[in-house]
Amino acid sequence: MPGTAGPTPAAGSASVPGEAFGEQPGATRPADDPVPGPAPEATRPADGPAPGASAAVVHTGLTLVVLSPNDPMTRGQLRRMAELARGEGHEVRWEEARGGATAPFHTVGGLAPLLRRAKRIVMGDPFSRYVQLLLTITRARDLVVVDDGTATMEFVSQLARGERLVRWHRRGGRPGPRDLVFGPVSASARRRLTPGSGRRVEVFSSMPITETPDGVHVTANDFSWTRARFGPPRLTKGADLVGTSLVETGVVDPDRYVEAVKGLTKTYGATRYFAHRRESTEKLHRLAVETGLEIVRPDLPLELIARRGPIGRTILSFPSTVVHTLPLALAGTEVRVAVCDIDPAWLTATASPRAQGFLSGVTGTARDVHRLSAVTTAI
Repeated sequence: MPGTAGPTPAAGSASVPGEAFGEQPGATRPADDPVPGPAPEATRPADGPAPGASAAVVHTGLTLVVLSPNDPMTRGQLRRMAELARGEGHEVRWEEARGGATAPFHTVGGLAPLLRRAKRIVMGDPFSRYVQLLLTITRARDLVVVDDGTATMEFVSQLARGERLVRWHRRGGRPGPRDLVFGPVSASARRRLTPGSGRRVEVFSSMPITETPDGVHVTANDFSWTRARFGPPRLTKGADLVGTSLVETGVVDPDRYVEAVKGLTKTYGATRYFAHRRESTEKLHRLAVETGLEIVRPDLPLELIARRGPIGRTILSFPSTVVHTLPLALAGTEVRVAVCDIDPAWLTATASPRAQGFLSGVTGTARDVHRLSAVTTAI
């Protein structure tokens, strides 16, 4: 999620953070920064733009275009992050890209001129079918993937091996009818994201990337901007627990997950549960009733919430993005980030064969975290 300022796009580029595009002459991709008060719908470009705490705004010419999701929690975070980009002098364009059967045609048609003249494209989700479709329109020779999600690790590995682009929790399953229909577009996007003659590809991320395709430039996000802008946070005596959407994606059994959260809460004295934006209301209600945890629905990325404080001296998490990003955002504080492994017994029967290995890799490659054994020992 949020981070430090990233690559500086060239003049006439298009930015696609998360699922967003834009056009800019020479502006730096800003980072995260919360803005007080309500904001109109806009975008949080993956890991950036900095929220508008600026006293003076100088328009840089960058236009960010968000392909709005349907999920209300994600939309809410995007609204709160709107002033980020505007405060840094960027224009924000909100597209109701999923607002009905004709919405994709209006969105693609409206963005086509912008994409065709862009010299650089910055995207936050190369697995998105929408982003892959829009990549077939642009003639840009400079492509940048900006994302601090664990999916970035999988994307780079798939690109290096020349495999089709598919999210890790769907690996190993048979392609559905939509996958087959969309296959040619996905294959075209993969070719566009493969460095070649006159085409540059860069990845800007805090994730550990060990398998880099030939010709791909990797720039590390160290969250220095975030640390300079916020904090240090006030620390509470208790522990906070970070939720995950592994149940919602069909990877972890819901009953096992609830029992694991109970065990962590009892063992480490957790008092608050920061919900992932994709967690279901039903599951969160059950957690509140059965664990006594205060359920918090963050309206800003967790790295900002933690850096601003107050935050627990111990932050507990399952394998996810935050075990990589929070130690960077909270460097120099006394906060301890601890990650609990996923016991193979918690996986559902339909979980991807790749799931256990991927989740173990997320935990094993995390730096500056305390590793907890599967919570079976704590239940």
